[in-house]
Order: sequence, then structure tokens, then C-alpha cells
Amino acid sequence: MSETAKLNDLRPYYYFRYILAELPKRSDENGNIDPSKLDDLMPWSSALPDACRKLRR
Repeated sequence: MSETAKLNDLRPYYYFRYILAELPKRSDENGNIDPSKLDDLMPWSSALPDACRKLRR
């Protein structure tokens, strides 16, 4: 997964920190997450925050 993040011009540490913070917000009371709610967390998503992206020079 870290290689996929790198290939999508993400900074892996900040990307993982972001998705690990977001996943609990998307789970139900049993800890299950609907897969359709994960699309915007994928490394190729344009919805990821700028903090996850590599700085352009």
C-alpha cells in the first residue's frame, strides 16, 4: 500500500495518518465499514487533503 501511495504522489506517513483517523468515523457500532464509503480514501482519490500530497516543485 505504501508503494501505491508513492506512485500516486502521496506522502505515505501523512496518507496513512489520515486514513487511520478517518476509518473509525466511517464504521458502525459493530466496527463494520461499508466498502462503498471508502472510495474517497483510496490513494488515487482527488478528495484526499493536500497535506497527504507531495509538494510540487
